Amino acid sequence: MRSKVRNLALVLAAALVLAACSSLPQRPGAGLWHSGRLFIATGNSTGVYYSIGGGYADLISKHLPGYEARAEPTGASGENVQRVAGGDMDIALTLADVAADAYAGKGPFEGEPQKIVTLARVYKSYIHLVVRKSANINKFSDLHGKRVSTGSVGSGVDIVAGRVLSAGGLNPDADIVRQRLSLPETTKGMQNGTTDAFFFTGGLPTPGISDLIHSSPGGFILLPLNSLLQPLTNRYGAVYGGAKIPKAAYDTPTDIDTIAIGNLIVVSPDMPDQLAHDLTKILFEYQSELGKVHPEGNNYDKVTAPQTDPIPLHPGAARYYRGG
Repeated sequence: MRSKVRNLALVLAAALVLAACSSLPQRPGAGLWHSGRLFIATGNSTGVYYSIGGGYADLISKHLPGYEARAEPTGASGENVQRVAGGDMDIALTLADVAADAYAGKGPFEGEPQKIVTLARVYKSYIHLVVRKSANINKFSDLHGKRVSTGSVGSGVDIVAGRVLSAGGLNPDADIVRQRLSLPETTKGMQNGTTDAFFFTGGLPTPGISDLIHSSPGGFILLPLNSLLQPLTNRYGAVYGGAKIPKAAYDTPTDIDTIAIGNLIVVSPDMPDQLAHDLTKILFEYQSELGKVHPEGNNYDKVTAPQTDPIPLHPGAARYYRGG
């Protein structure tokens, strides 16, 4: 009898504990995707991806109840796509050409298509070719035999630079001394004389490039690339387009004719629909705040944002653009 009473008492005690626990307030983030913590893959710390990503993270933390976002510096596009597809990051900025290759399992992603969807097409990135004046590089062919940084390994610029060099008749692995350096490492090499030229894709102005050019007026020059647009589009399609770097961007004597690529914000298809909807909504409802972080934050709109082919929109983002 005593045993039965003792067992009944234990059952009642356990029930009371469970009831008490259920009445306790839930911790912040409970029930939210990834417990309310979101990580944004950006790029080099002196690039526009990092600025825009940091601004977007602040907007999410401020305006999306229960969520806290943080921007992480990375090797940029190629790495970003892989980390989102692998679940290591939640949101990423990437060049449209890199994302297209990743989604299709082509190029550097040959045979390994990446599971990504988009929230938006945002601002354009411009291909920069910056040369050190003392290196005597006056035209594209003068890059032959020079020390040229093509960006971090796996980055979008590393892929694009290789394509541009090939389009210009230079083998990127044989006709130049190829340096795969981050933007901070590259600008340091340019200043120290250990790098002669570099490619970079970024919005306008890219902080690291601006700092370099203004550190030695006349010492570093932007070369035009528009003559290579046709061979690029012949091989890779309309993902590339003609553009100008206005003289106001870096205080150059004239505008610089170059090539531009769209940027995408990508996420995992596993992201909940409502979260994807709300993240997309933030991009537009608080766009003026993002524009204060960097001017490129102003350079996208609802008309072009859903144009992310061949990569599909996340269903939650698509619902936002439909007005749902």
